[in-house]
Amino acid sequence: MHIAILTFDGFNELDSLIALGILNRIRKPGWRVTLSCPTPTVTSMNGVTLHGQSTLAEACDADAVLFGSGMKTREIVNDQSIMRQLKLSPSRQLIGAQCSGTLMLAKLGYLKSIPACTDLLTKPWVQEAGIDVLNQPFYADGNVATAGGCLSSQYLAAWVIARFEGLDAARSALHYVAPVGEKELYVGRALANISPYLPINSRQ
Repeated sequence: MHIAILTFDGFNELDSLIALGILNRIRKPGWRVTLSCPTPTVTSMNGVTLHGQSTLAEACDADAVLFGSGMKTREIVNDQSIMRQLKLSPSRQLIGAQCSGTLMLAKLGYLKSIPACTDLLTKPWVQEAGIDVLNQPFYADGNVATAGGCLSSQYLAAWVIARFEGLDAARSALHYVAPVGEKELYVGRALANISPYLPINSRQ
């Protein structure tokens, strides 16, 4: 099971690294979570440089692909050398995005008539791409999910875990990272946001 988190120059650390941390709470053979980058290293919006763990080509073959956001997303969606590499398949992959990552999904055609979530700054650009933007933190339609706001990365990560490993596994991963004294409230709110969009067999 390979989950790729697409991470580009100018990336938002909260998007990529919170998802990476929560997804890696699953400890089982074959469960692999990577930062997928177009270059060997990428530097964040705050100057943090990371080494890519997988390529964009490997991401296209992953079981799940998450699009993080960043300050250069509008440049990236106009860079055909990158966009042409992102050949995904919602029929066989889980695909998720948050904030300006939603703009990438829109430009790649994976939203089509699906409404989406994004951050307030990116909202007008996603609307210009013809997508109805929802005033909520998370939404999914089948294998495609979007989230709005930096800390909504927890919802995308929990959704992926719930789809692959069930709701109890998602609950456990969230409980580990939740603030002490607020764990039940934190986990309950997160699961309430993703549960309506899970198949029946993932809610067990």
